[in-house]
Amino acid sequence: MKILLTGGAGYIGSHTAVALAALGHELVCFDNLSNSSADVIERVESISGASFPLVVGDIRDGDGLRQAMTDHGVEAVVHFAGLKAVGESVADPVRYYDNNVVGTLALVGAMADCAVKTLVFSSSATVYGQPQYLPLDENHPTSATNPYGRTKLMIEEMLADIAAADPAWRIGILRYFNPVGAHDSGMIGEDPNGIPNNLMPYISRVAGGRLPELSVFGADYDTPDGTGVRDYVHILDLAAGHAAALGALAKLDRPLSIWNLGTGQGYSVLDMVAAFERVNAVKVPYRLSPRRAGDVASCFASPDKAKAELAWEASRGLDAMCASSWTFERARAMRNTKA
Repeated sequence: MKILLTGGAGYIGSHTAVALAALGHELVCFDNLSNSSADVIERVESISGASFPLVVGDIRDGDGLRQAMTDHGVEAVVHFAGLKAVGESVADPVRYYDNNVVGTLALVGAMADCAVKTLVFSSSATVYGQPQYLPLDENHPTSATNPYGRTKLMIEEMLADIAAADPAWRIGILRYFNPVGAHDSGMIGEDPNGIPNNLMPYISRVAGGRLPELSVFGADYDTPDGTGVRDYVHILDLAAGHAAALGALAKLDRPLSIWNLGTGQGYSVLDMVAAFERVNAVKVPYRLSPRRAGDVASCFASPDKAKAELAWEASRGLDAMCASSWTFERARAMRNTKA
């Protein structure tokens, strides 16, 4: 298929591009480069041996989206574009609602105008809110503990309404848990502009000397060591989940499907620090800090539905996550030195 990747130059989008190209799909990247770089596309092309046209545009620009779909004969969309930092969303919710919710509304409007009705949406486990039971399955009640999660939940509900109104749609909602790691080549990985909001790139930058220490937000949760527990899934496994979802949507006789993408295993922040130090023989200085607004104590998936319906399950463990993250950090430092 010819597929538009919104946010395709970003962390998850770039790895998914590699996975989809390996299956023979033709891809177009639509990205405003607010938290990514155009040279990521060049590295994706180098890894895959395929060409990826980059359309620089904002997800809220319906005319720009329609033009990109028309120009490139797009048949399906994988929607990654969005703001994703919990703390930032608490401090600036209007920006999050505008970018994430209004942007997705512009996207589905443009898709409808172009008769493109296959969509995979990048959602999040944050839509489960405060867990009522663990592991979290797709039938768990939804809610939100922060504006970022609320934007994802609003988008999910909007997509459900669209699918109910027009059964010609094929919409797959992927509820990610915590993507980490990098491509084995070290050429692409999680490299946000500014200070990272996610744990693994922060650990990597501390280990590499770019940041002085890791702040561990919350050491008094009801968890084995007091720090937050999350389900970390390798980015290459996550990318494979998108490819599997696209394949399934073409076969399933229903307009809307929801799948968790996680491992089913939870690790604490201090577990992650210890594993990174052990696997890579480095030190990661840290300090314990107060809890961050909007966070929950524990969150991990039941991936059973994805295994049954997508024939997908995570295959890479914690050591691979830590090793590939460090490989990317060192490769990034070498590229910058040469530049």
